[in-house]
Amino acid sequence: MLRREPFLCKLIFLLYCFASLSLADELNESDRLEFTANTSISNTSLSKPREGSSFADIIDKALEKEFTENDQNEATDAGSFNNSVAEQQAVLETVARVKSKKNDSKEEKLFKFQHVFNLDNDNGAEDTPTLIDRKDNVFIISNFKSKYPVLQLDLRLISDLVVVIVSATCGGIAFACAGQPVITGYLLAGSIIGPGGFNFVSEMVQVETVAQFGVIFLLFALGLEFSTTKLRVVRAVAVVGGLLEIILFMFLCGITAMLCGGKSSEGVFVGAFLSMSSTAVVLKFLMEKNSTNALHGQVTIGTLILQDCAVGLLFALLPVLGGTSGVLQGLMSMTKVLVVLIAFLAVLSILSCTWVPWFLKLMMSLSSQTNELYQLASVAFCLLVAWSSDKLGLSLELGSFAAGVMISTTDLAQHTLEQIEPIRNFFAALFLASIGMLIHVHFLWSHVDILLASVILVIIIKTAIITAVVKGFGYNNKTSLLVGMSLAQIGEFAFVLLSRASNLHLVEGKLYLLLLGTTALSLVTTTLLFKLIPAVMHLGVLLRWFPPDSAVEVGSKGEIFRSDSGKQRISVLVEVPHNS
Repeated sequence: MLRREPFLCKLIFLLYCFASLSLADELNESDRLEFTANTSISNTSLSKPREGSSFADIIDKALEKEFTENDQNEATDAGSFNNSVAEQQAVLETVARVKSKKNDSKEEKLFKFQHVFNLDNDNGAEDTPTLIDRKDNVFIISNFKSKYPVLQLDLRLISDLVVVIVSATCGGIAFACAGQPVITGYLLAGSIIGPGGFNFVSEMVQVETVAQFGVIFLLFALGLEFSTTKLRVVRAVAVVGGLLEIILFMFLCGITAMLCGGKSSEGVFVGAFLSMSSTAVVLKFLMEKNSTNALHGQVTIGTLILQDCAVGLLFALLPVLGGTSGVLQGLMSMTKVLVVLIAFLAVLSILSCTWVPWFLKLMMSLSSQTNELYQLASVAFCLLVAWSSDKLGLSLELGSFAAGVMISTTDLAQHTLEQIEPIRNFFAALFLASIGMLIHVHFLWSHVDILLASVILVIIIKTAIITAVVKGFGYNNKTSLLVGMSLAQIGEFAFVLLSRASNLHLVEGKLYLLLLGTTALSLVTTTLLFKLIPAVMHLGVLLRWFPPDSAVEVGSKGEIFRSDSGKQRISVLVEVPHNS
């Protein structure tokens, strides 16, 4: 009997295990968890003495009592799948999830240089999932569902920003050493690392969003340097002349489309599209040449600001041209934008005279030892006004420029500019590099003949029309031609207009590709166009189109504007009309 007892014990233990496994197959998931929990509790109670518990066990029990499982996800998640569909806040669709490349065998993987910048590596980093819907829209998931609130880290965004910043730095250094504008280096660097180049940065949405701060701070700094006195001098040509330029482009392109047998709506859109100039690129060039205070610089800047204000009106006009809304509805939308714009500027004007000086003086008193708080307050003020402008249906660019003008009326404008300049330079380079990523080098090279001809035609037409409009307001030939050549490119915001028009089926197919390539090549050739301006000015003097270089340009009321063409710069007060 003594020898049979071990055998019977083993047999009973095996039967118990078999019964447990059979029972586990019949249990559902909740019963299985309960069974496992009870078993582990029983084992724990058997393995530990009953008379006492450790201090860690006491803490664990207290935490379990305080933070129950129901409390962890007590709040309703706005992104919950079942809740969103049940409450009709979302539409149930089929999506495709792109497989990770981590399962590929190492023998099948070929080395590519862009894999250095790819996060799909073997170091244990999480791969960012990618979803594609039925309309081929690609979505990058970066906010993973977590049981507890944790600090998320988007490794893809960090990697892309590192690539963009380093490449922009290298491009700027290379072109600076070659004596060329650094803007060209930023644009070229972006085109090399973008989807049209080596594809180091394939997902550009987040990078472009961060880079948008470059335009915001660029216009904010411009507003800080902008003089309302000089703005009053050029307000006629900037406001009336700027609107006249847009209307002329729309009218001429609409008539041309009708004569060629095309749709007049497409022609009107192309005219509005071509009337836009690059605010960021032109301002960067004017700042590099110290021409922002010159007469042609003031007229150019005023026209650019007017174009930014007109963006909201053009967006309201697109549904009318696309046939998705009636003419009356389009006019009502444009009237609404105008009323909101006037009210917004009126409120900002009141605040600039009352609240802004007090706020800046308060920040200065609180920042007596360090400028950190004043710098942060300046950035916050700029972003708040820009955000308010965007929420009202206006543009971020208009709001940021208005924020700078509000501070420019105070005594702390120069101090604020000194605090903002490093931030402005960094984000401006990031923005220009992101614009370069939209340029597909292979596409430009494949269609370089027709695109180059289109760019030359655009430069000639825009220069001629803008020069004629500025000349019509009584400015001399030199100033008119300088403004015309400065605004002869197509702006980066035209990409947004083109995308919106494509969604409304206003432009399709070959016209879309032609406008896209022309805009991209126009931005690339802008640097060359600015390099040609001194030669054109010299040729104009030889042909006696305008008088020789002078050190002073004079406004309509005798105000002095500095000219950068002379080697010696002299300030002389001249009380003569500006058309002399």
